[in-house]
Amino acid sequence: MRHNDKVKKLSKPTEHRNAMLNNLVTSLFEKSVVITTTAKAKEARKLAERMITIAKNDDSVHARREIAKRIRSNEIIKRLFEEIAPMYKARNGGYTRVISVGLRRGDGASTSILELVEKPASKEKQDKKTEKKAEKKPEKKAEKKPAKKEDKKIEKKK
Repeated sequence: MRHNDKVKKLSKPTEHRNAMLNNLVTSLFEKSVVITTTAKAKEARKLAERMITIAKNDDSVHARREIAKRIRSNEIIKRLFEEIAPMYKARNGGYTRVISVGLRRGDGASTSILELVEKPASKEKQDKKTEKKAEKKPEKKAEKKPAKKEDKKIEKKK
């Protein structure tokens, strides 16, 4: 009998498994979506949800250091505490979802998408959208109206 078998070993030594899951969670917080095998996704989900809970409940030096044990990138840690965790203040768990995709072509492994339930909009995308909207709206309105009036006057004169 295997008591206390809460950790799936994923056919990897402990150090390799921990490093792989840390990298998966880092990628999840960076991109909001990760495609991987179903077993890895389910294990990474446990780790990601614990980290979001820590970040959501307490923004202290201790909490940041606990997260930094698993995530090595300071930018991702900052994003977790400032963007991702505040989105889930009203939610009690269930920050991620695992969606089954199907079988992988090469070896037939079942693959899944691991994603955050509420996706944060990246600052770069927001900046680009606001710049495009600001540039397009005044130019279109200013160009269309005079151009049409001038065309009509020219046509009538001919």
